[in-house]
Amino acid sequence: MKKILVTGGSGFIGNHLCRKLLYDGNYVICLDNNFTGLIQNIADLKANPNFEFIRHDITFPIYIEVDEIYHLACPASPRAYQFNGIKTIKTNILGTIHALGIAKRTGAKILLTSTSEIYGDPTESPQKEEYWGHVNPIGIRSCYDEGKRVAETLMMEYYRNHNVDIRIARIFNTYGPYMDPQDGRVVSNFINQCLKNQDITIYGDGSQTRSFCYVRDMVDGLIKLMETPNITGPINLGNPDERTIKQLAKKIKELISESSSKIIYKELPSDDPKKRKPDITKAREILGWSPSVEIDNGLKTTIDYFKNIQKLGN
Repeated sequence: MKKILVTGGSGFIGNHLCRKLLYDGNYVICLDNNFTGLIQNIADLKANPNFEFIRHDITFPIYIEVDEIYHLACPASPRAYQFNGIKTIKTNILGTIHALGIAKRTGAKILLTSTSEIYGDPTESPQKEEYWGHVNPIGIRSCYDEGKRVAETLMMEYYRNHNVDIRIARIFNTYGPYMDPQDGRVVSNFINQCLKNQDITIYGDGSQTRSFCYVRDMVDGLIKLMETPNITGPINLGNPDERTIKQLAKKIKELISESSSKIIYKELPSDDPKKRKPDITKAREILGWSPSVEIDNGLKTTIDYFKNIQKLGN
């Protein structure tokens, strides 16, 4: 039985990861300050004797003995990370330093969930790991984009200077159950608006593209990266099934056929990427990983989850 720390473990991807690691027979420590994570996401796990929750802000040091660290802690949606940009930068930099400090002291393997936002508004598509990105260092998204870039630098420096066993995952848009309905992400926005018969809000003309990966596939990719020896990354994890925002809106409207929602258009926020498509050649060849959940099936499961929490709210 491995003792595994998951920072940001009560968040969207984090709670799915905790569940899978428990299912695989590990002892899991979930650490989160619940800034964007929700305690109800992990409420059912507390009865498991191999699960431990610690409410803590990773921007402050903590001393834990573990074998592996999945470092997910950081607000990930633009609405959340722009709410307090300074806190976002601190989480990316100080939080990563403290997570790496645990890894250095205990000899634990550590995986950082970096982001496709590393690539900014890319000048090439699909995005390969060798692409250095096209990022505005002073824009409204830079607290997250540049914060994650520094977090990757820290990971590499601890690897070079202290031989810390690191993994860097660059994760692309992920969706599924346990998404926060109010996180401002496009999938949750469109589903909520359709279920409430509100206008479906598209920013810009809807021609910008994204690639959506179901959360179960993403968690499997993270675990495969952690378990693969002699690889630091970065490795892209995402679904290369690229589609426009307008196509996604129409797909969700089609799946919620009872909705009377109509599509409306608003001004595109600054620095919003026009293209987002991962090249996952390395993930396929090195990890033997590629996503398997088709978007229709993933969206249906996600829609059912949102319908259920709406019923509970009523």
